Amino acid sequence: MVNQDTHTGPSFSVSNRAARVLWQFVAIIFFKLSPKPLHGWRSFVLRCFGAKVGRGVHVYPGVKIWAPWNLELHDECGIASGATLYSQAKITIGRRAVISQGVNLCTGTHDYTRAGSPLIARPIYVGNNVWIAAEAFVHPGVTIANGCVIGARAVVVNDMPEWMVCSGHPCKPLKARVIVD
Repeated sequence: MVNQDTHTGPSFSVSNRAARVLWQFVAIIFFKLSPKPLHGWRSFVLRCFGAKVGRGVHVYPGVKIWAPWNLELHDECGIASGATLYSQAKITIGRRAVISQGVNLCTGTHDYTRAGSPLIARPIYVGNNVWIAAEAFVHPGVTIANGCVIGARAVVVNDMPEWMVCSGHPCKPLKARVIVD
């Protein structure tokens, strides 16, 4: 962070802000306007801006991304239109994870207990085979373990255990997730 007082100036460097302006310009023309089936093209555009993108990743054109250089998307994960990846810190999305429409993965907040309300940015980790259902909100610093399901509109403020179905405000584990073949 460049500045600890959000009232007197920006929290990020000039180079970071310039990169985000360039990203927003490129995102409008080459990302958001690309046809839905062109997942490979959008993966290429993300890689050009420093994202680590695995094979078979499906990022839809309506996904809002703050800083692609803070993204790591593992093989065959999917991110639906309307999702927001507020990547002030790193966001990792595991293999075959699904991020549904309207989900907000938010890595940044402010310390309201300190003068100037300095920015706090903490990474979010989403494990393999996770499903985060529509319009859930995931707070900074949260880990969602492998196989976990997060219910629609849940507010995730703490780490969630593996292979559990979790939901609520605040989100809590409800029952084991069992896969039936």
